[in-house]
Amino acid sequence: MSPSLERLKQTFGMRLFGWLKIPLLASVHPSVVELTEARCVVRIPLRRWTKNHLGSMYFGALAIGADCAGGLLAMDQIKRSGQAVALVFKTFQATFLKRPEADVYFICEEGAAIRDQVRRTLASEERITEPMHIQAAVKLADGTFEPVAEFTLELSLKRKA
Repeated sequence: MSPSLERLKQTFGMRLFGWLKIPLLASVHPSVVELTEARCVVRIPLRRWTKNHLGSMYFGALAIGADCAGGLLAMDQIKRSGQAVALVFKTFQATFLKRPEADVYFICEEGAAIRDQVRRTLASEERITEPMHIQAAVKLADGTFEPVAEFTLELSLKRKA
């Protein structure tokens, strides 16, 4: 399958999940830019529904983007395991660095750590909780990314009975 068709399929799946399970997620129109075993990049467009009164991205939309990037990567690792694992975020910390005045890209590069967490979860009866880090950035005119926020979410996994 071509990479662009695969991203379209992943974006559709994430939006469908949002519409069916978490309508607020779907309301910000997230798109999958990249999803591999190692990393996930999700874009949320700056538009009327995601802007605050200053014209930058509302912090609630930023929180949804961090949730999407981290959650999608974790759900992908769980799917790859072939086992049933319950996923929840336990804590959420944010550091806002700069006003995001353009579309925001949420980057999570914790694939290896999440894969290990899933493996440990499946070998245990206990809930396993680990921090994951997500960076939010805007794309500059030269194609580079400028960080606008950093997030730490505690991913909590438990094997389903």
